[in-house]
Amino acid sequence: MSNEHTPLLAHGVCGLSADNAVCGIGASEGTGEASTPNAVPRKLNTFFGVMVPTVLSMFSIVLFLRTGFVVGHAGLLQGLVMLLVAYTIISLTILSICAISTNGAVQGGGAYFMISRSLGPEFGGSIGLMFFLAKVCACGVYVLGLVEALLDIFGQDPASSSAFRVLPQGYWYTVLYSSIVLLLVLMVCLVGAHIFARTSFLILLVVTISLLSIYISPLALTTPLKFLITHQGPGNQTLTYNASYTGFNGTTLKDNLGSGYTVDYSTGKVMSFATVFAVMFTSCTGIMAGANMSGELKNPSAAIPKGTIIAVLYTFIVYVLLFILASSTCERTLLAQDYGFFQRINIWPPFVTIGIYCSALSAAMCSLIGASRILHALALDQLFGFPLAPAAITSSSGNPWVAVLYTWGLAQCVVFAGQLNAIAGLVTVFYLLAYAAVDLACLALEWASAPNFRKDHVKFWRPQVLLMVANPRSSCQLINFVNQLKKGGLFVLGHVKLGDLGNIIWMVTGFYPSSNILFSAFDYPPPLLSLQGGMKPNTLVLGFYDSCTPEDYFLQDPAFCESKGSGGDDFGVDLPSLQAHFPPVRHVESPRWLTSEEYVGIISDAIKMSKNVCLGRYFFQLQGEGMGTKTDGATRIIDVWPLNLLQPSSTSAASVDVCSLFLLQMACVLNMASRWRHAKMRIFLCVEAESSDQGWMVKEETYRELLRKLRIRASIKIVPWDSVVQLYGQKQTQDPELEGLTKPAQALSEDFQSAVNRMLMEHSAEAAVRFLYLPRPPAHSSQSHTYLSQLEAVTYGLGPTLLIHGLTPVTCTEL
Repeated sequence: MSNEHTPLLAHGVCGLSADNAVCGIGASEGTGEASTPNAVPRKLNTFFGVMVPTVLSMFSIVLFLRTGFVVGHAGLLQGLVMLLVAYTIISLTILSICAISTNGAVQGGGAYFMISRSLGPEFGGSIGLMFFLAKVCACGVYVLGLVEALLDIFGQDPASSSAFRVLPQGYWYTVLYSSIVLLLVLMVCLVGAHIFARTSFLILLVVTISLLSIYISPLALTTPLKFLITHQGPGNQTLTYNASYTGFNGTTLKDNLGSGYTVDYSTGKVMSFATVFAVMFTSCTGIMAGANMSGELKNPSAAIPKGTIIAVLYTFIVYVLLFILASSTCERTLLAQDYGFFQRINIWPPFVTIGIYCSALSAAMCSLIGASRILHALALDQLFGFPLAPAAITSSSGNPWVAVLYTWGLAQCVVFAGQLNAIAGLVTVFYLLAYAAVDLACLALEWASAPNFRKDHVKFWRPQVLLMVANPRSSCQLINFVNQLKKGGLFVLGHVKLGDLGNIIWMVTGFYPSSNILFSAFDYPPPLLSLQGGMKPNTLVLGFYDSCTPEDYFLQDPAFCESKGSGGDDFGVDLPSLQAHFPPVRHVESPRWLTSEEYVGIISDAIKMSKNVCLGRYFFQLQGEGMGTKTDGATRIIDVWPLNLLQPSSTSAASVDVCSLFLLQMACVLNMASRWRHAKMRIFLCVEAESSDQGWMVKEETYRELLRKLRIRASIKIVPWDSVVQLYGQKQTQDPELEGLTKPAQALSEDFQSAVNRMLMEHSAEAAVRFLYLPRPPAHSSQSHTYLSQLEAVTYGLGPTLLIHGLTPVTCTEL
């Protein structure tokens, strides 16, 4: 008990620091090799790193070149419906991304990193690949949109005598121009994301000015305008349309309310709700732009949700106003036959032209950068083997230039589509699949009740409890409590039954809801602790070894003392037969079934088998845990004492060990149970306030940062215990029987033990349950009695208390 060898974690807490994703002692699971990612400087804040790229990606080409397309074909009402549907879809995904991004530290790789570290590599790899392909296709869409805008101004047109229209037009020319633009985007991306992020703010200013000119123009242009629009039709015939700008007009708005689907002049196909929605939805695919910059963000866990939500709200308002503006001022012919009509009705057309070029170019760059970061993260995790291995290479500054080249090559293949509308549907499908996968994965984890949301994998860890009781008839309250604590995991109730091998009884029954299995086993817990597969327990819970008189709670519980009929009950067994499986409770004068050495030996063996151990005391006093009780825990308090109170020297460090983290995790699991959902959680930190080094202030800040990063809703209570610590070093009377045999575990005076007990009574008297740090048991069995007497003295009279010794790391950002 004197020597706690649980490994300490640095202040980052299992890789929770912003620049370190290494869990525990810094080795990746199962390999023993260090897995620290490349140290890339984090320079971007919420505005520059998330809001700006997200807004620019969501504006992209649709804002300037496809607003008329949507309203002209679908009408204002269906256009707004499309907008609501699209933003509902992305809002659900944003909530999932917020839940994922705030679930621990976030490194480079954006959406892929967050998903893989929160949902596991199976979800992360598949969803990350879909996001990568979607980003590649989106980059091609933005490049083709930019070329379309260039040809609208500089493309050769026989009907125009402008000296600026010098660029030849045609499919292969479009591919050529797109390749040149894509090469320019590649050069910028090879320079690095930081330069783009800083210049993107200037691009946003330009786009904002262009938007303001669009909103102001109808106020300045009060007279109607007539336009003659020509298109190259089938068989080289020229199609001519007369279109009008009316200014704000009620008749125009009324005519544009309904739909009027017709032929899309860019593809020659008749449009429908689905095809128009596919094009419009590409404007909503930029919500991951900020998440894809996660490796460059100072505080990605806070910046990604905040910046993304603000950017989405802003763009939604802009699109709604723009749809209303277009449908109120322009006839349907102008909207449907000239996708660049904003230039015609602007007070200074170059405003719109510059806005189109800037938004399309920035969106293409953002997509290429985002896709390359996802590919780089996939390569680092080696999920797709040798083909992606070169993509893990980075420059000296951390720029994944090989991944950028991979992405550029695929985007070059996309531009061979030749038309924006031709591949918009493919982009929409990729994004819808990726968004649906993220939402369904988060929903599945929520329904599966993964306690830290966050398999033998640490991120899916949950209590797999083996509860060993002397007699279930005297342990009903503890059984009910552990049933709440298991949080959807396995619950094995073990009852030791002495006898020869020929008389072993194996009985499987629905004793409690949700995978609770009742065993009678031979002689000792290790056979049950050694269960494998889905029945493998990771946490052993024992009743406390004290002198309390056991009571027969079967005689008090209506489920066991009231017969529901002569034929049997819910278990398929009549109640007298069910009760016959368990012997009567031990009489107060009867000898115990286990000695103190055997009891402590069970604890030691479980720890040697790397099982977490919990000792439950006074749970017969716990109220409101009956099967018929309905409570949400609003009046309950959960107290957590995460420091080793029997070893004051261990409480002075500012670091947090695995056992302390496990205590917090178990308290959070209980807080998620239905009967404890609204219980108040308090965390008590014992400090030496009179110490000259003021280390307790660092400890408090360490725990506050820990609670923030782990999203634990709890209040921290500082408890000065200088007077208690002063009693720690007092001499303890040595047991004469141990003289000359072994060194005592720790000289803890009775005054010190009583002082610790009084401190717990003073601060946790009103708690419904208490979680305390269980010290490691002594190495020598002769010290077992001393070990138990110290635990009994410290917890005497406290009420329901769970002493916990945790060995399982429950928080990590590694795969």
